[in-house]
Amino acid sequence: MVATLEDTKRQAIAMKLADMKALQKLLIANEEMFINSCNDSELSQRFRDMLEDDRKNMGVLETTIVQYGIQVEPKETVTKMIEEAQKLMQGSELTLFEKVGQHELLKHKQTMTGLLIHKAAQVVGADIEAAITPLNTVNFENRAHQEQLKGVLEILGVRELTGKDPDQGVWARVQDAMAAMTGIIGGAVTRSKDEMNITEIISMDHRKVDTLFMEIEKTDDPQKLQEFFGQLYKDLSVHSEAEEQIVYPAVRSYYGDTQELYDEQAQMKQMLAQIKSLNPTSSNFKGQIQQLKQAVQDHVRQEENDMFPQIRRNLSEAQMEQMATQFKSAKSQIQQEMSGMS
Repeated sequence: MVATLEDTKRQAIAMKLADMKALQKLLIANEEMFINSCNDSELSQRFRDMLEDDRKNMGVLETTIVQYGIQVEPKETVTKMIEEAQKLMQGSELTLFEKVGQHELLKHKQTMTGLLIHKAAQVVGADIEAAITPLNTVNFENRAHQEQLKGVLEILGVRELTGKDPDQGVWARVQDAMAAMTGIIGGAVTRSKDEMNITEIISMDHRKVDTLFMEIEKTDDPQKLQEFFGQLYKDLSVHSEAEEQIVYPAVRSYYGDTQELYDEQAQMKQMLAQIKSLNPTSSNFKGQIQQLKQAVQDHVRQEENDMFPQIRRNLSEAQMEQMATQFKSAKSQIQQEMSGMS
């Protein structure tokens, strides 16, 4: 029987994503506090801009975790570190300069964790690279925030030591550093909107599944086959259930072939169950996978060529984004339920 348990590498990446989400909450709380504590309009605006980015990036992180498909809790040591940092930030022992200095260190940790996930994905599997694509935006903006925080720290530090403002060239230097950074890595960064719409989020699922089929086709390693099919099984199961909960009931009034989509997914679930019962070394494993791939691709073509245009024709962008939020929430709940079953 093909196991559907994640291997240790995928679990480790999932935990790093959970760490990032937990730390993101602290970064947002810090920036809200800085805005309330700072009397300088220029610095307050810098913190407001960061806060706007970080609230958006919390949504991007949540999307990335759902697309990745493995729900876990953050590492215990990270949770303790965050609790200790919260006490420092809420207390009166540190000056504003010192608190912003601690915040910059947390930003550095968040940046390095995001880059580590990106590099690990390149090693572990192409499907993971596809799932974490939205994370590139978060990584880029965290690096930009680090450069801005250096400028903030310079101003606050000089004021604390001398009671005077530093050379006003500080923001010009910050902007130069950010421009140089954009020139180096900006071309590799995928910029995304504040919220993806339902056709975009479903398309991301489709591309990840395409990648998993590709990974299965190009290996004969039983462990790799087990790993990739385990992820494929979960991704297709969660995706189809979320569509049946959220998408298909919503489009039924203006898309006439909805029942066909339900029927196709019922057939796909039967095929998944049959393959799950096979040993990956069996002679017909790859053949069964090929039949599943054909069925899934036919289903994908119908959704993307027929259903998507009807959704765009009948819903506003705001309505499509709202449906995406509901779809991601359903996926997250189903993933948690599946994790509890395994």
